[in-house]
Amino acid sequence: MAQNDLPLSGLEEKKVVLLARCLGLEKQLGERREALNLIEIEQRDSEKKLRDAQERHMSLQLAIQHIHVEIEGSHVRQQTLEEQLQELDATAETVLMDIPEGKNLSEFEDQLAHIDRRIERLGPINLVAIDEYKEKEARKVYYDAQNADLESALTRLEEAMHKIDKETRAKFKETFESVNHSFSQLFPKIFGGGKGALELTEMDLLQTGVDIVAQPPGKKNNSIHLLSGGEKTMVAIALVFSIFKLNPAPFCMLDEVDAPLDDANVIRFSELVREMSTAVQFIVITHNKVTMESLNQLMGVTMNEPGVSRIVSVDIKEAVELGAVE
Repeated sequence: MAQNDLPLSGLEEKKVVLLARCLGLEKQLGERREALNLIEIEQRDSEKKLRDAQERHMSLQLAIQHIHVEIEGSHVRQQTLEEQLQELDATAETVLMDIPEGKNLSEFEDQLAHIDRRIERLGPINLVAIDEYKEKEARKVYYDAQNADLESALTRLEEAMHKIDKETRAKFKETFESVNHSFSQLFPKIFGGGKGALELTEMDLLQTGVDIVAQPPGKKNNSIHLLSGGEKTMVAIALVFSIFKLNPAPFCMLDEVDAPLDDANVIRFSELVREMSTAVQFIVITHNKVTMESLNQLMGVTMNEPGVSRIVSVDIKEAVELGAVE
């Protein structure tokens, strides 16, 4: 019998059974969905916990790496400090013993920061500064030696200058006194009286000048500027001959010295020349007959023929003898 041929009551019963089974399945589906939701919630919680754990793991790894870096840095600093201590021939114990009591790390850090700032203000480090310093030091030693030599030479030079000044003062004083003595003796001979002298203008013999005080007979003036031309000439002759007495030269040339003199003064001048001619040979250029008469030998220029000059030499002593014979 076909299914469609079942009685209606049987279909209803089967429908109820199917509905009951459907409700049961739906209930199971709902429970399964709730279980799935719980599982998904737990899964999400687990995933979150896993992510948190992974993040903590990464943080821990980074911290461990940082610690490793710090440890390596500490090893490097320790090695550097040990090398520095070896260079200083010291140990950590001795350094710790030298640290003042009451000092803490912050104070040393402040001092180190202050030193770092001072180093920064110094600017870039010159890597060849040591070589340059050695070079400059060598040059300084050289220049110090040169300076010492110069100071020694300067000292010797000053000593020599003092010695020269002393000897110059003594020599000048001796010369001045000698010339002054001769001048005071020759002056009355040339002028036939009167008084002449030399005076110093200052006390310092190296800076002083010399004034000539001349008082011919009958005059009381103290300066040669008040004398006549002839008198000035006689004063100059007295001074020159006074110097010649001190240090005579082999010869002395007098050019027209007697030109401003009168006959009386020419005679005195000639006598003085004749007196000093025993030590000095005088060459006198003159046109004065009185002077020519007092000389031993004459030399002149004559022109017997126009345009023809001839030097004529006459020995006065021989000429006198020839005149006596005639």
